[in-house]
Amino acid sequence: MKAAKAAEQFFDTNAVLYLLSADQAKADRAEALLSGGGVVSVQVLNEFASVASRKLGMTIAEIREALAAIRAVCAVVPIVEESHDLGLQLVERHGLSLYDAMIVASALLAGCKTLYSEDLQNGQRFEKRLVVTNPFK
Repeated sequence: MKAAKAAEQFFDTNAVLYLLSADQAKADRAEALLSGGGVVSVQVLNEFASVASRKLGMTIAEIREALAAIRAVCAVVPIVEESHDLGLQLVERHGLSLYDAMIVASALLAGCKTLYSEDLQNGQRFEKRLVVTNPFK
């Protein structure tokens, strides 16, 4: 399932974090989206772990369990020199924050067509092939 959806959708950290939301509608929406598979980057996994620990008070064991579920349905792409360089170019071209640019770069390099995120402008396009979608509007 991972490979079939890999070229279609990339999940930003906030989209994945909604799995843990007290807002049942958002949690259900996140679960439905993720159940279809997709792509996340190591950056997304790291940010998820940081928020889960710092803000939600989850233990490392609980975080590992949540991450295992995410990794079971999503392909994980690394942050490599190419994604770093492209991210810096996106900062210059589009005025993105550094971390948002690295997410966009990872999605582009993974060949994704949709980036699920609340952090970027809904409908925004990058490189004429990646569209930002806010699934929680």
